[in-house]
Amino acid sequence: MMQNLYKDLEKLLKDKSEFVVNGKLNKSKISDAAYQYNEALLKILLSHNSLKKQFFMEVGGATVFKQREFLNFLKNKDFLPNSYTEFKNQIGLQDEKGEYYRENKDVVLVFPYKDCVLEGGQDKEEQKRNEIFYNETLAPDEITRLFDTKALTNFGSI
Repeated sequence: MMQNLYKDLEKLLKDKSEFVVNGKLNKSKISDAAYQYNEALLKILLSHNSLKKQFFMEVGGATVFKQREFLNFLKNKDFLPNSYTEFKNQIGLQDEKGEYYRENKDVVLVFPYKDCVLEGGQDKEEQKRNEIFYNETLAPDEITRLFDTKALTNFGSI
């Protein structure tokens, strides 16, 4: 049954220029349209009975798009194969639902030291020292020194 859905979806979308790149269907364009609830994509899905049955449900007399199910369907390697596995070729943190945090709009990286510079060391002796944050306003001389071009030393031939 899934193979039929793949073929049906390919047949319906292959003539639509907004989903095609260089004459081939583009997964990214289709998934972007699904994320944005693109009206053209939804109309195409609703126009086909098996796709409508698979990716929509009736709730209180309204037809609701099952976006997550459709996106998982697109990610499967059988639809426009571009992967060696059934899994996404992506590395990242996921939540308990299996969604990547970069796809989640509720996650924010907060770095409170945007006006500071961290002085770090690379020697084994410097590994045990406390790292210092220099604030641009409070320690401009130290920051300037850290950003100065490093002098090359010539040791000559040994």
